[in-house]
Amino acid sequence: MDIVIKLSQFLLSLSLLIVLHELGHFIPAKLFKTRVEKFYLFFDVKFSLFKKKIGETVYGIGWLPLGGYVKIAGMIDESMDTEQMKQEPQPWEFRSKPAWQRLIIMLGGVTVNFILAFVIYIGMTYYYGDKYIANDSLKDGVWIISEPLEQVGMQSGDKIISIDGESLDRMNEANAKLITAKEVVVNRNGEEIKIALPVDFVDQLMTNKTKGGLVAPRIPVIVSAIDETSPNFRTLQVKDFILQINGEKVAYADQFKTMLEKYKGQTIDAVILRDHKEENVQLKIDNEGKLNMAFAMGIGLDDAEKLGLFTLSKDEFSLIESIPVGLQKGKDQLVGYGKQLKMIASPETGAYKGVGGFKAIFDIFPQTWSWEAFWSITALLSIMLGVMNLLPIPALDGGHVMFLLYEMISGRKPSDKFMEYAQTVGFVLLIALLLFANGNDIYKSIVGN
Repeated sequence: MDIVIKLSQFLLSLSLLIVLHELGHFIPAKLFKTRVEKFYLFFDVKFSLFKKKIGETVYGIGWLPLGGYVKIAGMIDESMDTEQMKQEPQPWEFRSKPAWQRLIIMLGGVTVNFILAFVIYIGMTYYYGDKYIANDSLKDGVWIISEPLEQVGMQSGDKIISIDGESLDRMNEANAKLITAKEVVVNRNGEEIKIALPVDFVDQLMTNKTKGGLVAPRIPVIVSAIDETSPNFRTLQVKDFILQINGEKVAYADQFKTMLEKYKGQTIDAVILRDHKEENVQLKIDNEGKLNMAFAMGIGLDDAEKLGLFTLSKDEFSLIESIPVGLQKGKDQLVGYGKQLKMIASPETGAYKGVGGFKAIFDIFPQTWSWEAFWSITALLSIMLGVMNLLPIPALDGGHVMFLLYEMISGRKPSDKFMEYAQTVGFVLLIALLLFANGNDIYKSIVGN
């Protein structure tokens, strides 16, 4: 059932983005009296799941969910319909329209993508408000989950002051900003320390297979699962808090592993909190310094706030107030994605190894239905789709825009033959990118992500 929910969200989001993107081309084409021969969700290689002709346009759903398209008469596109281009230009064809009209038609798809993302962020701000952890409420700093962060000098208990010169006010934003960061300033025991992140930091994160984020709020040791073969199986229960071991106070989960290592192979006294009551128990630690249990993952943000670990803040906005806040969120996501693309284009960062295809997109959707998560992911994907389509590759919208701008500036229109060659080269590049991205997915699945 979980996979069905995950797949449903993935297909719904993908379908929504494709249909709206293609509508961005379709509507201005019709406004400029340009004939649109096909409007398809997904690709109809050899056959269609559904198709119906209304007026001069065939609307359909293909079987291959790798995208969608509108086929505009008199345009060299992915259909590579060169026979049509051999005929005399007709007034209803794309090639007969003024360059400025053709530019608007080509920019329509990405324009809708960006508008959609900003509208979603505005709507989410209005409906859900803005829930976040105030960074200055983390009285004992953060928990460093990522080993590469520890290797560059960050320590659990550090209070993050700024990332790349920008003050960190919200803990929720730390993980996304750290991925593309060059410098972090932390407060450690009252002293400000600058920590430089290496150029290949992203590569190190992927090699280390860091999961669960890079940093997190520090939380107590809470039993979230325990192995049935563990000698402590009948002693501990899920949701137990471990408060002390051998007389030492256990304040946070990030301290626990180091504390256990001192008592390898021993049976020690411990104090746990169960159902709001403290109990004295004995725990058996194996020769590797483990209790054979999972901990620290069984607490929600609301529960952690009740324990006084941090302050969970929520700002609520009217519809008018949501507009600038939502626009800023969209802008931040756009800038952040731009930084990631820049890193991917720089081989020394190793970020290209993390490029993913459809499986990577599928994996970011949750296994339980959440409209908040769905809209948040859809908004981000809409920005990604818009940016990717603006890349100056002939098979993409950005390639057509590049040639149209050349035509408008120089006054010379590239020949149809040149456009055919450019489209072929662009298509080959696009297929290569798709193979690389989806090949990365397959590789990571084989070696373990």
